Amino acid sequence: SRKWSVSMDFRIGKLNRYVRGWMGYFRLSETPKKFTELDKWFRSRMRQIRWKEWKLPRTRVKNLRRLGVIMDFAYQWGNSSRGYWRVAGSPILKKALPNSYWEELGLIFFRRAWDRFR
Repeated sequence: SRKWSVSMDFRIGKLNRYVRGWMGYFRLSETPKKFTELDKWFRSRMRQIRWKEWKLPRTRVKNLRRLGVIMDFAYQWGNSSRGYWRVAGSPILKKALPNSYWEELGLIFFRRAWDRFR
């Protein structure tokens, strides 16, 4: 839930346990494309949660700048009135929070877990 106000480290720990268990159950499936699609949705959801954590426009601008977005785009998107899900799918947030960002935080993706079990 987006309203679950816990630290990102705790959230990732809980999600990793869930992903490992889920993939242990579904490891015999032969649908790698489904896991890839699920990962795409999962990363969007995580970007949405991160965006909501940043609450204030000035915090959003500051964090976007810290993640390497140029000032004009950071200001434009940080002050956007678009909804959380719409911003999570934006190219700016995809660039600021790429897959490598989540891997550095220790998040396990479904497809990679499936590959490891196979």
